[in-house]
Amino acid sequence: MHSSWIPRGNYIESNRDDCTVSLIYAVHLKKSGYVFFEYQYVDNNIFFEFFIQNDQCQEMDTTTDKWVKLTDNGEWGSHSVMLKSGTNILYWRTTGILMGSKAVKPVLVKNITIEGVAYTSECFPCKPGTFSNKPGSFNCQVCPRNTYSEKGAKECIRCKEDSQFSEEGSSECTERPPCTTKDYFQIHTPCDEEGKTQIMYKWIEPKICREDLTDAIRLPPSGEKKDCPPCNPGFYNNGSSSCHPCPPGTFSDGTKECRPCPAGTEPALGFEYKWWNVLPGNMKTSCFNVGNSKCDGMNGWEVAGDHIQSGAGGSDNDYLILNLHIPGFKPPTSMTGATGSELGRITFVFETLCSADCVLYFMVDINRKSTNVVESWGGTKEKQAYTHIIFKNATFTFTWAFQRTNQGQDNRRFINDMVKIYSITATNAVDGVASSCRACALGSEQSGSSCVPCPPGHYIEKETNQCKECPPDTYLSIHQVYGKEACIPCGPGSKSNQDHSVCYSDCFFYHEKENQSLHYDFSNLSSVGSLMNGPSFTSKGTKYFHFFNISLCGHEGKKMALCTNNITDFTVKEIVAGSDDYTNLVGAFVCQSTIIPSESKGFRAALSSQSIILADTFLGVTVETTLQNINIKEDMFPVPPSQIPDVHFFYKSSTTTTSCVNGRSTAVKMRCNPTKSGAGVISVPSKCPAGTCDGCTFYFLWESAEACPLCTEHDFHEIEGACKRGFQETLYVWNEPKWCIKGISLPEKKLATCETVDFWLKVGAGVGAFTAVLLVALTCYFWKKNQKLEYKYSKLVMTTNSKECELPAADSCAIMEGEDNEEEVVYSNKQSLLGKLKSLATKEKEDHFESVQLKTSRSPNI
Repeated sequence: MHSSWIPRGNYIESNRDDCTVSLIYAVHLKKSGYVFFEYQYVDNNIFFEFFIQNDQCQEMDTTTDKWVKLTDNGEWGSHSVMLKSGTNILYWRTTGILMGSKAVKPVLVKNITIEGVAYTSECFPCKPGTFSNKPGSFNCQVCPRNTYSEKGAKECIRCKEDSQFSEEGSSECTERPPCTTKDYFQIHTPCDEEGKTQIMYKWIEPKICREDLTDAIRLPPSGEKKDCPPCNPGFYNNGSSSCHPCPPGTFSDGTKECRPCPAGTEPALGFEYKWWNVLPGNMKTSCFNVGNSKCDGMNGWEVAGDHIQSGAGGSDNDYLILNLHIPGFKPPTSMTGATGSELGRITFVFETLCSADCVLYFMVDINRKSTNVVESWGGTKEKQAYTHIIFKNATFTFTWAFQRTNQGQDNRRFINDMVKIYSITATNAVDGVASSCRACALGSEQSGSSCVPCPPGHYIEKETNQCKECPPDTYLSIHQVYGKEACIPCGPGSKSNQDHSVCYSDCFFYHEKENQSLHYDFSNLSSVGSLMNGPSFTSKGTKYFHFFNISLCGHEGKKMALCTNNITDFTVKEIVAGSDDYTNLVGAFVCQSTIIPSESKGFRAALSSQSIILADTFLGVTVETTLQNINIKEDMFPVPPSQIPDVHFFYKSSTTTTSCVNGRSTAVKMRCNPTKSGAGVISVPSKCPAGTCDGCTFYFLWESAEACPLCTEHDFHEIEGACKRGFQETLYVWNEPKWCIKGISLPEKKLATCETVDFWLKVGAGVGAFTAVLLVALTCYFWKKNQKLEYKYSKLVMTTNSKECELPAADSCAIMEGEDNEEEVVYSNKQSLLGKLKSLATKEKEDHFESVQLKTSRSPNI
């Protein structure tokens, strides 16, 4: 499909896709002048800029602020810029970003006027459907309804009244078709005194069909009576034909009279619309078409008993609008002191029945400044509920806008396509009514029913109805304050603030691992960390970046990460976070913006939009990879290089969307990496380059030396030096690699006295030498003695076996006593150490050997 600006009669419409499309007009001025145009720009999912260049394609100084401001839905804004003499090239440029299923509402431009043109070279005839009845006219006028004109007409020609019709700006008349069910609609009259409502049928105006044709249908008879539905909760019927709000301090379910709240309770103020006999007083409906005024004055929505539905309108491309106005939101009396939490919420149940490309928009306007599209649904949708949470007290206007088709058609082919809203509920509304009562705190000296506000972080004790502070490290529920169970424990590694309104981390974490205590200090990372991820490209080639801001710990529960919309610089140093005037600023623990780089001014002039809150509630910090259904899979990030456990911060967002029915959640993995100094490096999983794989759960890896545990005595060891001159030095060094930071410091080197080792070395050497000599001597002695034994034994054997000689028989083969004395020389009567050893050896031989008579082999007669 070709993407371009599309003429729509008396206006021109921008593209609806994610292409960048420019409408260009060049004009040469003889003198300075200005350009003026009217526009509608209601959707911040499409970026609209207007700027001027000269014939050298250089941007003019007159367009310092080229970004056009948003307008309210259905209203035309104006924009004018001075033009210099010479050539001026005018650019109207739009860029759509389709991130999800949201439909984009196009930019509309009309009545472009340029002053300063000295002359024109020719006059142009009026196009068909327009006329000019005066010479020298500035422009041509549009032919009214049921008239037509041809090219260059001076006046319009009327159609045949009974058989033909035409729309505004027509070049011909069309035959009136036979009437069908698409040409009328039904309404319910207000209830009468009998509690009855009548069903009335009316032709859609202007009526273009004929009832006198063969196939035409007649208008059904009106006046059928039905029972009126009951009043909505908080209203009552006192016998009249209408419902009235209950007086202050009373409540009703809509079927009974209003009753005062019992002692110790207060009305639960709000609005609950579930019966639709008449349109509530704080709601209004209208019809709007940017191209014509056919549906002006029509009701865009019609009440239908148990629901309210979109009406017929004038044509299929009308915007059928329903508005709900609420002047403010406030918490219950007992929660007046709570800060930084939910103030209220609006919930509606709806369904869409469509055969074409219908779209339902839900929009919010704060303090009557600008209307922003919060959510949209295209095509047929089953019956479902949607909730929008309110965080600040301001004037709100909620808008539902339904369009059957976005094509430029003036017929009613899809008149049966509609949206039905069954109920709309707003809690804690300032001017609300009560359908029930809730418990409140009573003053200590009061016994009546007067309620008093509890201090921040206090719940109402059931037994006494007195205010009592929540226990430490718990926060007060935003939905109830009655009973101790209203105090909800904080998650692991977190604590509550002084008001007990939120839980947060003080950036300190403790973990026990293998009998070793690990202490982490993330305070140097508590300031906002940022990640620019991308670039990415839409299906049409538009380049964009995802920009994330992460406030790891916040500041005692305050959300320090800021993301902005519709500014030309995404740095927010000069923006005050708490300013109510800056409605396009969101604060959270984790937020995301879509950054569109600008071709003309470079990256610092990038446009930031679609800022969303990824995390506004702190859940806890732990070394575990799972907390409250948030699971960090093992293969999501690279394996850590050390045994130091990663620390995980978990968050969630209370805002729900059509794709994230439980809200968004975020997990930040803190990893010790000594090579990443300072703020370190933030990354996303390689499998999910946008930080998320399903659009609901986001994952980040934050590597930094500041994520290492604090150093302890287990992270260093000692080295002892040699004893020199009676002193010994002991040094302390870190274990390598070092996986800790800060904490304790290395001890100073230690110097201690010691005894020298020179003397003991000499003594040891002497003893060793003597022992060696003694062992050698003993070895030689026993070896020599062994040799003598072998010699005698050999001699004895030879003598015994000899037949030639006769030798006397040996009486013994043992060494006889005294044989060794022949070789010994004794110099002293005193026995030496060697002699003592010899004596011991000789005595041992005497104890173990005895003489044995050897028998000869010869005959005794020889």
